[in-house]
Parts: sequence; structure tokens; C-alpha cells
Amino acid sequence: MDCFAELETATRREREQLLATPIIADALAGRVGRHQYLAFLAQAYHHVRHTAPLLMACGARLPSRLEWLREAVAHYIAEEIGHQEWILNDIAAAGGDAARVRDSEPAFETELMVAYAYDTVQRRNPVGLFGMVYVLEGTSVSLASQVAEVLSPSLDLPPRAFSYLSSHGSLDLEHMTHFRGLVNRLEQAEDRAALIHCAGRMFRLYGDIFRSLPRGDAQ
Repeated sequence: MDCFAELETATRREREQLLATPIIADALAGRVGRHQYLAFLAQAYHHVRHTAPLLMACGARLPSRLEWLREAVAHYIAEEIGHQEWILNDIAAAGGDAARVRDSEPAFETELMVAYAYDTVQRRNPVGLFGMVYVLEGTSVSLASQVAEVLSPSLDLPPRAFSYLSSHGSLDLEHMTHFRGLVNRLEQAEDRAALIHCAGRMFRLYGDIFRSLPRGDAQ
């Protein structure tokens, strides 16, 4: 079994638990309010702004035997840097206060997920960070574009309020094809184990962010 197939198999239960989060079903059915969408974007901002710094830290800690992966990390950084600004633009377009979000503190669940990612890079095996990449990009492929298409009319918001979701649905589909090729080049058992371990934890931590979002119909 190649590494990507092993990763999918080993984390299938955790992925299904994330996708079964009630607010995700609500979003796909157009049953979320604008305040809930803005709450999601606020927490997305707080973890997305760490994407480039995490990748930079990962690249710095990779051993020389994984120089090819360091080159891939540089490519990811170029692709991902500045995406938190897209989220702030979406917040403003949706009627939220982007400046307040920029200056706010993340929810506990978001802070915990980010802290775990840094711990993986700095204390454990930096290859594990690609488990977070798998969770976030894989979830985007499954949900982002679909949710944007449903919520734009149901919330009566313009397409520019969904640039983060709309762009990441298609962009992350391309990334996942690239990701599969990368992880299938991992040869050492400890690297594969670190990848799978982090992905399993990240499915739970990312799910906790969704579970922390408000439920209900209030705007």
C-alpha cells in the first residue's frame, strides 16, 4: 500500500467524524446564519495566518535526506502566503468587522490546533505537519466550493464574500494531487507514522473548531 492510501485508510474514521459535525450539515443545507459564517471566517483567519510561518519552520527543520521535500515546502509557502488577507476581505464583504477580527484572539479550539501544529514541527517530526496539510486541504476539496455555492444565495451575499472558500475548493484539488505524489515518496517508517499521527489528531482538532461555532438561526 502506498503512503497516501495508508494515510486515507488510517484516518478514515476521524475524517468521517469531522464531516459528521452538525454545523457542516447545516451549512450544506443552507441552514446557517450570517453570524455563523462570520464566526467561521474569524477562526479561519486565526489559523490560516499561521500557515506560512508553520511551513517555514517545517522547512528549516527537515533533515538533509529530505531536501526534495524542503523544495516542496518552498512551493507551498509561495502558494499560501497572504491568504489570511483574503479572509479579511470576505469578512468585510459579508458585513463583518475585519479590523476587529485582525486584532482579536482565536477561540480556544483554534489556538489549540495551531499550538499542536507548532509542537509537531518543533518537538516531534516536522514531516508530521503534512498531516495538517492533508486535513485542511482535503476538507476544502470535499466542502469549500459546495458550501460557497449554497451559502451565497441563502445568506444573500455577493460572490466576493466567498473568495476564500471558492478559491480553495479548486486550488486545493490541484494541491491534493501534488500532495499525493509527495507523500508517496516518503520512504522511512517514522516519517510515514508522523504524517498519519498528526493527520488523525488534526481531524479531531479541526472538528473541534467547527463544533465550537454558534448554532441557531440568529443573524
